[in-house]
Amino acid sequence: MKKLSLFFVLSLLLVTVCGNAQKKYSVYAVGFYNQENLFDTCHDAGKNDNEFLPNGSYRWNGMKYTHKLRNMARVLADMGTDVLPGVGCAVIGLSEVENSKVLDDLTAQAPLRARGYKYVHIEGPDSRGIDCAMLYNPALFTVKDSRLLPYVPDGSMKSDFKTRGFLTVSGEMAGEPVTVIVCHWPSRFSGSAYRERAALLVRDIKDSLLRADPAVKVLVMGDMNDDPTNKSMKDVLKAKADVKDVKEGCMYNPWYNMLANDGVGTLAYQGSWNLFDQIVLTPNLVDADGRKDYSTLKYWKNQIFRRSYMMNTEGRYKGTPKRTHASGIWLDGYSDHLPVVVYLVKEQK
Repeated sequence: MKKLSLFFVLSLLLVTVCGNAQKKYSVYAVGFYNQENLFDTCHDAGKNDNEFLPNGSYRWNGMKYTHKLRNMARVLADMGTDVLPGVGCAVIGLSEVENSKVLDDLTAQAPLRARGYKYVHIEGPDSRGIDCAMLYNPALFTVKDSRLLPYVPDGSMKSDFKTRGFLTVSGEMAGEPVTVIVCHWPSRFSGSAYRERAALLVRDIKDSLLRADPAVKVLVMGDMNDDPTNKSMKDVLKAKADVKDVKEGCMYNPWYNMLANDGVGTLAYQGSWNLFDQIVLTPNLVDADGRKDYSTLKYWKNQIFRRSYMMNTEGRYKGTPKRTHASGIWLDGYSDHLPVVVYLVKEQK
């Protein structure tokens, strides 16, 4: 009965996608959300998680952790529901999660448990202990393989530089091969070269996947710590602003014009917006020639997801994301980043 209900909801978009009343389409939402320090209250050996302990600078205790889980689960469950009410996202990439325990606790929250969300997580080398992960609804996405591919510095960088790897999850969505690469690229403090290196490594991963199977649909997502207009995204990953420019070896970046033309973003810094949180797509996911052929999965539209409860409504930071802490004060908030969602569509046979 649950599967029949899910199929019905996914089938609701009959005309609005392509304007053809004779055809029916299924829609799938894919998201990404930076969890902003989703730590438990226990020390992980070998990790610098001291700030998020009961005696640490944030006085991180069971009550605060419980509220954080509840808040993040609320947003995650709401993502994608503007188009798919009651269903939400098939896949959501995450960054800044400490370990598998927090993911166990997160997916046990009522709104996520009700959807049956599972997760993929592989412990990484980050010194603070923050990793990438991926939530998925097994009714909509089947995991077949997962691996954490390392960030390897080049010869000009510090040989002992440690950062998050690239969580690469291959599976099936809508009966097609789909691979998701979840990223959290080096911080702005590291310098542009470190993010350009990340872009090159991700490009190589993407290219190797397509060489092995040209039919695989690849989505690269994450907190890139760079805007769509920066060199790492625009020139190295070759994530293009316009569909018509998405040739072989390139990717499509639907966020570029949102920032460059409209000035909207996913995080605010010193009064202006950045758009570090992005999901970019391989050419086989876009309708570059305008044929409107949706016989296979194709990109439909994207959104920066926001709700009023996620935002500061007064004071100095009015209109910006309501984060967990600000100036050392616990706000009982969500994240300093807003989530992003892309919608994929496929014609029903």
